[in-house]
Amino acid sequence: MLVSTDLAKGFLRVDEDAGEDAVIEELLMAAEQVVIGYLNRPVFESQAALDAAIQAGTAGDDPMVSNAAIRAAILKVCGEIYKNREDTAQSQSPVSLDFRRLVWAYRRFNGV
Repeated sequence: MLVSTDLAKGFLRVDEDAGEDAVIEELLMAAEQVVIGYLNRPVFESQAALDAAIQAGTAGDDPMVSNAAIRAAILKVCGEIYKNREDTAQSQSPVSLDFRRLVWAYRRFNGV
C-alpha cells in the first residue's frame, strides 16, 4: 500500500484502540485504486519498487513513484469514504476539487 494504516488512522483521527484497522485497510486499498485509476498510470511505493517492475517488465505505461500529493489524495478519498459510509449526494462531481488539485499534474490522458 502507498499509505500506511497508522498514517490513515492519524488522518482520520481514529483512536489507536478503536478496533477499526481492518476497515481502514480496506478503505485505503479502495482509495488507492480510485487514485491510480484516476491518474491512468501505475504508481509505485518507491524508486526501488519501480526499478524492479521495469526490470521484470511489469511497470506498465508511464509509471511513476508515489509522492506527497498522491498520498494526500489517497488519504482524502479514504477520509471521504470513512466519513460518508452511506450513499450521499453532496456534489455533482464524482471527485472533489481538492482531490483534483492534488493529482491533476500527474494524470495521464488517452488519445488526443
